[in-house]
Amino acid sequence: MIVLVRHGQTAANADGLLLGRADPPLTELGHRQAAAIAGALTNPGAVITSPLLRARQTAAAFGLPVVEDERWIELDYGDYDGRPAADVPAEVWAQWRRDVTFTPPGGESLADLGERVRGACEALHAQARDEDVVVVSHVSPIKAAIAWGLGVGDEVAWRLYCGVATISRIGINDRGPVLISFNESRHLDALDA
Repeated sequence: MIVLVRHGQTAANADGLLLGRADPPLTELGHRQAAAIAGALTNPGAVITSPLLRARQTAAAFGLPVVEDERWIELDYGDYDGRPAADVPAEVWAQWRRDVTFTPPGGESLADLGERVRGACEALHAQARDEDVVVVSHVSPIKAAIAWGLGVGDEVAWRLYCGVATISRIGINDRGPVLISFNESRHLDALDA
């Protein structure tokens, strides 16, 4: 099974900023979320992570060797990275939602992100048939992996919500990938108490 983990909270996430290739650390809550994720996922066979700090810090909570894979890095928002979503002009949002090949100034298209994530998923296919492979990543790559699992196009990303520190699972069987769960958050319940 491919177990997709979105990293824990950062200050930028908490402030509602677009967070692509900027590299802030986890907050104190983010570290507690990472520990809760690791406690919920017992006996992973492997842990793979995006090279960005927030993902690496989340992956470290497993206490296992971690492999960095550039293909799991967040979408490059280009000129909009680190800015509030409200700063993106309405016509840019409209074009982005209408065209998966649209590239924001200085950034990356959803189609390009989808291609690299599909390659990463295919590379894990055989290993994930035999063991749980935890992949610590970001909202956009996780959505792209879900699209791969469902056999749908990258445009589905705009119809998915993936919360901070959530878990999603893609099973691998003889017929291919199967979505088992999406956006699990029960492991975070104790943090809210």
